[in-house]
Amino acid sequence: MALILYKHIDQAFADLHLVHGGVREDYFGLLYLEKEHHVPREQALNQVAFGGNDYGIDGFHFDAKKRNLYLFQFKYTQAYNQFKGSMQRLIDDGVELIFTKPNQDDKKNQLLLQLRSCLVDNRAVIDQVCFRFVFTGDPQDAEHSKALDKLREDLEGKKYLVKEFFGNRDVGFVVEFRSAAGKVGVVSEPIANSVFRVSLTEPISADGPDGEKMYIGFMPLVDLLQMHKELGSHFFDRNIRYGLGESESVNRAISRALRQIVLDQSLDPSVFAFHHNGITLYAEKMEKADGEWLLTTPRLLNGAQTITTAASFWGRDEVQSRTKGAHTAFNAIRVVCKVITHADHKFVTTVTVNNNRQNPVEPWNLHANDMIQLELQDKFIEDIGIYYERQDNAFNQLSTEDLEEYGIKEESKALQMLKLTQTFLLTDGQISRLAEMRRVFEDDKVYDQVFRPTRLRADSRKILLCYKVQFRLRKLANEISQMGQNKYWFMSRARYLLWALVCQGLLNEPQIENLCENFGNSMTMPADFSDRLSTLATTRARPLIAKLMEDKDYAAKAKEGNLSFLRTDRAFARCMEFAYTRWDWVHRKLP
Repeated sequence: MALILYKHIDQAFADLHLVHGGVREDYFGLLYLEKEHHVPREQALNQVAFGGNDYGIDGFHFDAKKRNLYLFQFKYTQAYNQFKGSMQRLIDDGVELIFTKPNQDDKKNQLLLQLRSCLVDNRAVIDQVCFRFVFTGDPQDAEHSKALDKLREDLEGKKYLVKEFFGNRDVGFVVEFRSAAGKVGVVSEPIANSVFRVSLTEPISADGPDGEKMYIGFMPLVDLLQMHKELGSHFFDRNIRYGLGESESVNRAISRALRQIVLDQSLDPSVFAFHHNGITLYAEKMEKADGEWLLTTPRLLNGAQTITTAASFWGRDEVQSRTKGAHTAFNAIRVVCKVITHADHKFVTTVTVNNNRQNPVEPWNLHANDMIQLELQDKFIEDIGIYYERQDNAFNQLSTEDLEEYGIKEESKALQMLKLTQTFLLTDGQISRLAEMRRVFEDDKVYDQVFRPTRLRADSRKILLCYKVQFRLRKLANEISQMGQNKYWFMSRARYLLWALVCQGLLNEPQIENLCENFGNSMTMPADFSDRLSTLATTRARPLIAKLMEDKDYAAKAKEGNLSFLRTDRAFARCMEFAYTRWDWVHRKLP
């Protein structure tokens, strides 16, 4: 198609905005329909939104020849992350309003009324619904985004609503990113088997405060393993981590119980449910059918260790080669299962966090699926080709093919959430927070400050330079101590302060761009970078900390051996005052 330039949008805006309103960018969609789908302008004007509440859709088109209904979100930008808000609105309300509850919002815009009319008129002939997110950037970049990947999966989970509108006819459901210039990303379709039939015992149910539903019953372990087999890693997408392997004590206990039930047959299968805490699932929909239950797009919220351990056990040759009795015993194993339905993303996240609080997990693990963490993962891969491990053990699960697909250069190391948090805190000058890392993740206000949205605008190379200081921290402290063991006896207690000051040395470096270019794109520690850190530690951080020890506010404490002040925010700020006087350093944060 012909390239849509801003001058074309300007012209359309000038010609039409007095009648149709909206802002300039709204007219990108109008021109796209005209040029890509050859829709006459008078018709296209009724198929795009000009301002108003769009619920994630700001254009549509029905192609009678192809029998496709296209639902569009247009962004005149190269930044694929601009689609996040639109996709979330579609997930939260849009799909439901369009297909099943058209009268729920009295303030819906004219576009949604036109779309609803089109749907009703062509209900019998629409064979496929295509969600197209159109922008001026490269669709492949959008395909590699973990944040958009999660949102796309959540959107695909709404397929059942579309299916209901079409009388359960098997209508196609496609989500794709497209460039206005015609370039197409990978066309994604929902996982083929998104509805699973399970033999759940007659469950009891409970209602949530806003229409959420919870069912509790006993589910065969083999049904859960079947979901895992067919969904793969997608089954764990809403969980805080992947399986940690059978070396963990909890998993060894599960494996031992399975052996006693299946191989030794010294334990009755019914006992497993008594000894096991149970698992929690989220499903878009749950309904009874022929004495069984149908779960639509199930995702595991708690119980990854059970599933991965059981899958590993069941896959062993010694188990598969056993008699029919062993298979019968395994099939008889049931676990307590909670199924959550009719809940939004925020509610599901809260359920995930609280269900996992009972297990030996750290509070930072509970934030693994926060949008800011997904966005940081995207950022580091896109900017510097390094994997950010927001989920425990996720990096070890990646194959060589996965690494290549993500464009990850480093196979040996990944950025760790906890160490990244420490890096942010130290560059912010909040040294005292490192002594209370749990609170950082348990106090929403503190967490939101540390992982503020502006972090996404920071130079990833600078973040990495500061992050990597930790790899030489002990060596740097030792180098200073060896310059006078009696004089610098306190260095073992000043490592966090040393880390923070070396970071400020890097960020105040006049040649910071050269450092970023040479050392900010890899997790390796070249000799030149290590030498630079050593110079900063011994010639800059050392005299600053030594002066702090002699400062009138701290000299008496130091003489008494009370060195707790070395881990205070005030101590860092005082050192930066000295640094400004000597070298014109200013406190530079990672935005």
